[in-house]
Amino acid sequence: MSVHRIEDPTDPRVSDYTSLTDVALRRLREPEQGLYLAESEKVIRRALAAGHRPRSYLMAPRWLDDLADLVDAADRDGVPVYVGEPAVLEALTGFHLHRGAIAAMHRPVLPDVQDVVRGARRVAVLEDVVDHTNVGAMFRSAAALGVDAVLVTPRCADPLYRRSVRVSMGTVFQVPWTRLPQWPEGIQTLRDNGFTVAALALQDDSVPLDELAADPPQRLALVLGTEGHGLAAATVAASDVVVRIPMGGAVDSLNVAAASAVAFWALRIPG
Repeated sequence: MSVHRIEDPTDPRVSDYTSLTDVALRRLREPEQGLYLAESEKVIRRALAAGHRPRSYLMAPRWLDDLADLVDAADRDGVPVYVGEPAVLEALTGFHLHRGAIAAMHRPVLPDVQDVVRGARRVAVLEDVVDHTNVGAMFRSAAALGVDAVLVTPRCADPLYRRSVRVSMGTVFQVPWTRLPQWPEGIQTLRDNGFTVAALALQDDSVPLDELAADPPQRLALVLGTEGHGLAAATVAASDVVVRIPMGGAVDSLNVAAASAVAFWALRIPG
């Protein structure tokens, strides 16, 4: 059987799951070891449906029945299922595990930009968005509101970081995405692929979002910037159009995740 009992939180067999609260350690370990962590039954199932391969599972005994099909598949495929009492799991992970299970998943090779945007009509570009919660929320909005693909810049937070995956409810596995090798040089790549590049920014020459939405280009890439500073000046200058969300109540801007949802909805393709 693939089920292995864990009684010691320092057991080296579950080292993939240790120190989950240490952000710096996770950032260092996950890319190097080629793994990411999927937390909760729904997220794990979405990762599996996207073709991602599990490396192992970690869960409390009560979930063995509810996740019996995953346990049976793990047994067939030789994937270990580690089971521990809640106190052991909390000591191991640093938090109370109440969402069913965590899976250590093999990190897939990212596709080329050309493959991701081929056939897409709406693309979101996340420029240096560093908060994992915002990244996850933006992916969830992209999945819900008709965005065909997401591109992240070299300094953007990792969409496969545990918090990003959890906040996205697993939609990081649903929306095609990849990381741009260079930015803002990637703007020309988008333009070469037939996209009009729209920068969401507060500029004197910007056009209201509803004006762009009234007559949108057939293929549109919407660029959203980092928390606090927004888009880089070079990005705004290189874009084809600068767009703003009209504001009231003496508010000048929205959180980037909220702004993305508004823009994605306004620019969605009907049908």
